[in-house]
Amino acid sequence: QVQLVESGGGLVQPGGSLRLSCAASRFTFSSRAMSWYRQAPGKERELVATITADGGSTDYADSVKGRFTITRDNAKNTVYLQMNSLKPEDTAVYYCNVRILFKHYWGQGTQVTVSS
Repeated sequence: QVQLVESGGGLVQPGGSLRLSCAASRFTFSSRAMSWYRQAPGKERELVATITADGGSTDYADSVKGRFTITRDNAKNTVYLQMNSLKPEDTAVYYCNVRILFKHYWGQGTQVTVSS
């Protein structure tokens, strides 16, 4: 069974930074695009960023462009989300995601809270 384990969340002040990590296992990581989603209280889960299997191309939600960066290390089976200039509206549970054969797999999520 596919396994995704997120880490790195926490409480940060507005304008601060956090780096999320997602350790993946039990599938061929280097062959799959990876994504980060987030879900704020009372809102639907939204796509934040996606990176291709080889890391050569990325895509971002308009709300995070210029502030967040998604990267991956295929030798470590890990995908990262560097979040800078954080805003209170970035507060959410952040989830790592991979889609394999039309099925989405999710991690347990990591809470990010941006507050003074």
